[in-house]
Amino acid sequence: MKKFMDENFMLHNETAVRLFHDYSKKLPIIDYHCHINPEEIAKDLRFENITRVWLGGDHYKWRLMRCAGVNEKYITGDASDREKFQKYAETICQCIGSPVFHWTHLELQRYFGYHGVLSGDTAQEVWELCNEKLKEAAMSVRGLIKQSNVELICTTDDPIDSLEWHKAIAEDKTFDVKVLPAWRPDKAMNIESPEFCDYIAKLSEKSNIEIKSFEDLKAAAINRMNFFATMGCNVSDHALEYVDYLPASNETIEQIFSKRVKGETLTETEIRNYKTAFMLFSAVQYHKMGWLMQLHYGCKRNNNPLMFERLGPDTGFDCISNFAPASLMADFLGALTKDDTLPKTIIYSLNPNDNAVIDTIAGCFQDGSCVNKIQHGSAWWFNDHNTGMCEQLISLGNDGFLAGFIGMLTDSRSFLSYPRHEYFRRILCNLIGEWVEKGEYPADMKRLSKIVEDVSYYNVKEYLTNN
Repeated sequence: MKKFMDENFMLHNETAVRLFHDYSKKLPIIDYHCHINPEEIAKDLRFENITRVWLGGDHYKWRLMRCAGVNEKYITGDASDREKFQKYAETICQCIGSPVFHWTHLELQRYFGYHGVLSGDTAQEVWELCNEKLKEAAMSVRGLIKQSNVELICTTDDPIDSLEWHKAIAEDKTFDVKVLPAWRPDKAMNIESPEFCDYIAKLSEKSNIEIKSFEDLKAAAINRMNFFATMGCNVSDHALEYVDYLPASNETIEQIFSKRVKGETLTETEIRNYKTAFMLFSAVQYHKMGWLMQLHYGCKRNNNPLMFERLGPDTGFDCISNFAPASLMADFLGALTKDDTLPKTIIYSLNPNDNAVIDTIAGCFQDGSCVNKIQHGSAWWFNDHNTGMCEQLISLGNDGFLAGFIGMLTDSRSFLSYPRHEYFRRILCNLIGEWVEKGEYPADMKRLSKIVEDVSYYNVKEYLTNN
């Protein structure tokens, strides 16, 4: 029997052990998509206790606690931080098979030096140890980032954001980790949203462009993109139910926009027409500016109306969608090739059944301008576990070009989430090691080490910096 989560955790063959410890482990982290708050980095926030840094905003943990029968009082309610931590401890020790169980203990090991098992029985011990450790200077937000060997962070930012905290970080010469904004224009795209018109008014004010038409909206968006670019932004991100393609004339789009700002209800076809036009405009502009485009789709959000009303979005009530037509995504990307305006694109689906679809579609649009111009994004959200990562990597190896993959991201709101990169690297090294041990790939350590180092770090560095 192997020891619980020792130094060779998830490394089940000699090749994997060597690849991870000698080549992958020590490489820096480029976290090119996350949801952490730049204000907390700028202010170098310190955490009062482990609950504040660990459970606040982490819907992965909240879902598990609800499944385990924990009352909402101890999740997002008014229970004390100590009570919430106790309920989480009582939950996590039961979560066999969950990546959150592994992440929890990796974080306890890496940041707090605790190599035991968190449970209801050990909760007080861990509570005291972690809270004492959090008093140390190295456990501030910036300290956590630095000791995690993070080189670059891309946050997620709305077009109307001031980016004042990014500016403050960039001007602070005492902190050398790059923290760059990423453009997330979902609110301008979601024309069906009840808040759409209010948002357009805010965008108009922020851009100093009166928005009365779709053409005005595009001008305002470009105005804000140019501002984001001055702050180092070259990454965009879109949250979609699926990648749509239902083209319409400029005149039709203007009519749809006018109808919506007048408060009229749009048909499903009109909504799809508008979103297609918005995405095509965005992609063309990204190509002009040398930005890369991320497409996150396959998610059905906010499924529990009662809890959405109480807690709002991103609180643990989303699920995988089974509706992501491959033909629409292929047509969308194809439309951008007609005028050579397809930007670098990373495609993620929340549905693991889409792995082969993404890889085969991506292969249709690789143009030799760079390695894997169209990337199959890392196993996302409900898939960032051992099985999900292996399936994504195997699919990419089978139907794409695994050696050109840009690797892992945290997609997290927590500053303790960086061991997810270690988790991914262990899985990557083990999978490759298995292929070597089976005789399916030569035991050429020079070539193997380059593949592992590239996927862990160098590929994404190249992909982000050479646009």
